[in-house]
Amino acid sequence: MLDFYLFILILTADRVTKVLVPNFMDLYESIPVIPSFIHLTYVRNPGGAFGILAGWDSHLRRIFFILASLGALTLLLHLYRHAVRSGSRPVRLAIAAISAGALGNLYDRVFSGGVVDFIDVFVGPYHWPSFNVADSAISVGAVTLLFLFLTGHIDDSTSRD
Repeated sequence: MLDFYLFILILTADRVTKVLVPNFMDLYESIPVIPSFIHLTYVRNPGGAFGILAGWDSHLRRIFFILASLGALTLLLHLYRHAVRSGSRPVRLAIAAISAGALGNLYDRVFSGGVVDFIDVFVGPYHWPSFNVADSAISVGAVTLLFLFLTGHIDDSTSRD
């Protein structure tokens, strides 16, 4: 049940922030949270992670990302079912985080053709591409799954029928 609550929490936080940011900030406006480290900077990303494929024709890009997201969500559902059978709570939580993030970004792509990014992190001249709550959930969930796999908490028995 905790995985369901995490899923709802992440999806809600993602949707709320993606509604608030455009309503309270101008496009490209930047507000320092921790000066020279973290700013809230409103940008729209028509591409994927780090702006990948942003140069593609908007119609093709939209179709590609919608299909890729639906494929990823289908795979995540399959993995989640195996995690439920194996009783692995950490795996279920990681999959819930990734799924909520993927669904949050899918929603944006379907209804607006791109995602709202607003978390801007940099140190001196080194700048990380802007991201959002969904991107954070996907990243943390993926790193968690990788860690669980590398430490032997996920074995081949969780990936078979």
